[in-house]
Amino acid sequence: MNRRTFLAATTAVLAARAADPDPDSQIAAILARVRPPAFPDRDFEITKYGAAGDGQKDCSDAIAKAIAACSAAGGGRVVVPSGVFSTAAIHLESNVNLHVAEGATLRFSRDPKRYLPVVFTRWEGTECMNYSPFIYAFEKTNIAVTGTGALDGQADCEHWWPWKGRTNCGWKKGEPSQDAARNALMAAGDKNVAVAERVFGEGSYLRPTLVQPYRCTNLLIEGVKIVNSPMWEINPVLCRNVTVRNVRIDTHGPNNDGIDPESCTDMLVEKCNLSTGDDCMAIKSGRNADGRRVNVPTANLVIRDCDMSDGHGGVSIGSEASGGVRNVFVQNCRMSSPSLERALRIKTNSYRGGAWKRLSIAGCRRATGPSRLSTESGLKSALI
Repeated sequence: MNRRTFLAATTAVLAARAADPDPDSQIAAILARVRPPAFPDRDFEITKYGAAGDGQKDCSDAIAKAIAACSAAGGGRVVVPSGVFSTAAIHLESNVNLHVAEGATLRFSRDPKRYLPVVFTRWEGTECMNYSPFIYAFEKTNIAVTGTGALDGQADCEHWWPWKGRTNCGWKKGEPSQDAARNALMAAGDKNVAVAERVFGEGSYLRPTLVQPYRCTNLLIEGVKIVNSPMWEINPVLCRNVTVRNVRIDTHGPNNDGIDPESCTDMLVEKCNLSTGDDCMAIKSGRNADGRRVNVPTANLVIRDCDMSDGHGGVSIGSEASGGVRNVFVQNCRMSSPSLERALRIKTNSYRGGAWKRLSIAGCRRATGPSRLSTESGLKSALI
């Protein structure tokens, strides 16, 4: 598809709201299906399982024990009280609400070995076995991360971020980078190599995401502040019934997308404040042949009342969206910073594929300068 055809198709998508007699009814139908999970009124405080909030003690085992006890009891809250708690990967179980209280910080280890063994994940839209995300859940039901405390990934230009291979963030020629493993993973996806054989992890330098529920149902992420993630911040994949609200993200490393729904159905994102080193929100559904193999779109997504203050795009679609995107409604969002490059960013190329249907934007505003909408196809970009 040439650029002119692509731009015409994009314009048609953006005009869908005018052609739809009642988009509000569709939003109402989505919101009727999106219901945050409820949890039993039971608390499991991690300090009772051996955790200490001194910023020094490794609390990984204590947190795992509290989660196991909560799950075995039928569910409830695993409470992180005020203090700084050092930990490695946290794996959630069904019916568990990880509650990070006011004044609490979960500070994640900078040692990559602490995120092994590898887990089933998606990395830049291609399924593989890689480092565990910092907070991970696989095929669980009724899970949450809540509270007004902080999740600190401790990434910086000496830890995690240099793996991107950028000289402006600590990397020097000859040092390790993700390039070789990234190319190998993309090739494996294109050749339909079995996912179990796409094993990366140690020595591959593919940075983990911070929060990634995978194939989960009934999910809530609410209130927490996220800083210094190695890569993408909140990345639900193949999930259904997802609520993300009142989350604050402030992290400016390479590929630090804020919220990346991938192949998710029925999702609400509201009242979030996003200041990022990449796209504030990037709607995805898999990359190239591997995305088409899985073939699940992101569908029925409502984004409203969010403040997207810094990043490449306020709301972006792609570039890994080969499974398609359907029924996205953006309402009353503020794009307030001159550092925000684009209000809406649509990214694809001639071999990525994916059908995009019904994108509605209403009531959004930019306080400084004109709003911009861009489409990018291959190596070229244009403004509409």
